[in-house]
Amino acid sequence: MRKLLVPAALAALVLPFGVATTAFADSAHGSAADRDQRNTFTYALLVPVANNRVQGIGTATVVLHGHQAKITIHVRGLLNHAPHAMHIHVKGSGECPTADASRLHNGHLATSTTDGLAAYGAIGTSLTTTGDTSPGSALAVDRFPSAGTYTYSRTIAITDDVAQQVRRDNAVVVVHGIDYNKNGKYDAVLGASELNPMLPQEATAPALCGPLH
Repeated sequence: MRKLLVPAALAALVLPFGVATTAFADSAHGSAADRDQRNTFTYALLVPVANNRVQGIGTATVVLHGHQAKITIHVRGLLNHAPHAMHIHVKGSGECPTADASRLHNGHLATSTTDGLAAYGAIGTSLTTTGDTSPGSALAVDRFPSAGTYTYSRTIAITDDVAQQVRRDNAVVVVHGIDYNKNGKYDAVLGASELNPMLPQEATAPALCGPLH
């Protein structure tokens, strides 16, 4: 398991979750079938994606029992009054993209969602506030949080494939939506989104990212 290096300033944000990890420590033992039914606690520190000029931060926890996942996400410091799509990504390298993944978008160095795919993988679950949570709801902008600071809490059913990736330490939480040029809205400074040309790149670019461990 990879270690997270947490700055001292973030201790208050991390501490409430640090104790809980021991409660599920025995989930790594026993048969695969046993593990699939035991509670599995995973935690991610969500940090800014390289070169996207984000100053926010967050945490994500997933308590998994079978295919039922209780997901809690705390975010602060993102663009306010704008939708922030959130997903569990799977089957990449289980990491967040580094600065090496960035490239020029409309002449500006930034990291788009597709730039980061090798690191965090494809969308496995869309963390919508209501309704469908499949990858088909990846850009359901009316069903994601639309504040700069928020708490998301929802219990959902996830697929067997995603549940396995969470338990195998190969799942990453990504929160999207950046204000690259700090003008208080999503605009075309980075061009059109690669995911939907009707949306600006700022609306779909990854803002915060954290591997679940």
